Amino acid sequence: MRSTQQYLLAHGIKPSVQRIAIMEFLFKHQTHPTVDEIYTELLPHIPTLSKTTVYNTLKLFVQQGTATQIDIDEKNARFDSIMEAHGHFRCKKCGCIMDIPLPELHDLLPQNTDFSIDEAYVNVKGLCAACKSGQTS
Repeated sequence: MRSTQQYLLAHGIKPSVQRIAIMEFLFKHQTHPTVDEIYTELLPHIPTLSKTTVYNTLKLFVQQGTATQIDIDEKNARFDSIMEAHGHFRCKKCGCIMDIPLPELHDLLPQNTDFSIDEAYVNVKGLCAACKSGQTS
């Protein structure tokens, strides 16, 4: 796999210590983190990091196609580095967010449509297996 620096350059993003760290965090943590979660985790390693830098970097990543913003959580924007088509499930009890596979987009559309689709989002909510079985509090 290419380095994070090469990955960012390939997407028109000038690599910096902060940008590389944030992208690597997204690659490593498939938990759909918030700006605050990323900031809190990276601050001990990058003492000069600001929350504004994290926010602006994520905004740049979304614009350049290296991350997506997920709006499944009513309180916080969350971010994902997986760019292949997939949906998201959010547990209403514990708040976990998980990726869910999707059928091909053309299988979801009515027949004989003349749509030109640029983006599609599928977010579902319910109870995860652990909460459903009463294993979490």
